[in-house]
Amino acid sequence: MHEWLTDNMQTPHVVVDAGVAGVQVPRQYVHDGKIVLNVSYDATSGLLIKNDWVMFGARFGGVAHEVRLPLRSVLGIYSRESGQGMVFSDDDIAPSDDETPPPAPPSPPPSPTSGGDEPRRARLTVVK
Repeated sequence: MHEWLTDNMQTPHVVVDAGVAGVQVPRQYVHDGKIVLNVSYDATSGLLIKNDWVMFGARFGGVAHEVRLPLRSVLGIYSRESGQGMVFSDDDIAPSDDETPPPAPPSPPPSPTSGGDEPRRARLTVVK
């Protein structure tokens, strides 16, 4: 979904449950237990999307932070421009026993045209 949004000149945003174990985000930007993150290549540094983790560097209020998200913490992804996207349920993500985040992403960051991991199954719903 991230690749499709990027290819279609849309800005991908993810909604994250910040209460899930292993979520590393600046807590001052968490509201009602959730945080919305711009995961476009322009807004991130070293964006790495794997089967179990999403990792990148980003600036919040001008301060650099490393962001690490277990994939099961991602509640949905949508386009900033259209508001359309996908909402994920617990059934969409297989349980993982690994709570330890992988090592920091390698440099340089992957290009937007590089291949990725297999997408997970999800249900398409409209996010408004």
